[in-house]
Amino acid sequence: MKKIIIALIGTGIIAFTACNNQATNETDTSNAKADTTKMAIADTTGVTVVTPTFSDVDPKIESGLKNVVDHYLRIKNALVSNSGNEAASEGKAMGDATGKIDRSLLTADQKRVYDDIEEDLKEHAEHISKSGADIKHQREHFAMMSGDVYDLVIAFGGGQLLYHDHCPMANDNKGAMWLSETKEVRNPYFGGKMNECVKVQEVIK
Repeated sequence: MKKIIIALIGTGIIAFTACNNQATNETDTSNAKADTTKMAIADTTGVTVVTPTFSDVDPKIESGLKNVVDHYLRIKNALVSNSGNEAASEGKAMGDATGKIDRSLLTADQKRVYDDIEEDLKEHAEHISKSGADIKHQREHFAMMSGDVYDLVIAFGGGQLLYHDHCPMANDNKGAMWLSETKEVRNPYFGGKMNECVKVQEVIK
């Protein structure tokens, strides 16, 4: 019995070490061509399904926020592909889309939530838009942006089913999350690699 336990512990350590070593290597090759050969399908068994806080959102607000989220997802996909220029283009588009939200259509409660998010979104979008040659910097702001977009869709919805993914090795092993429109895991922090280390935290309707 002791031999079995020791063997299991050893296997876990080896798996973690391999994952951690790959994370280190990926940090050094962040501008390399994306590698999605180790793409994984998210296991959503038993994962919490979340519905947005506000159910009375004006249709024009819903449409505008979906546009913001769509540009966010394109930034994510550009980072998966290690395309800093594409991420920069989508960052600018996201900032522009955020600026077009008609805040007068928000209720008082909705406005309080949105106002707490809007300026941060614009700031991160601007950094990403101006850093096409520095994908590491883009990923740093994408990590912070992802938290803001998460707060946005938890409150208002994203106009589609979204998966809340988390990679424990991202952000210098401190971990980082992102939202995805697909069950297929494509890690934006490691150019499409490190997919096997990703966990789905929630599904957002």
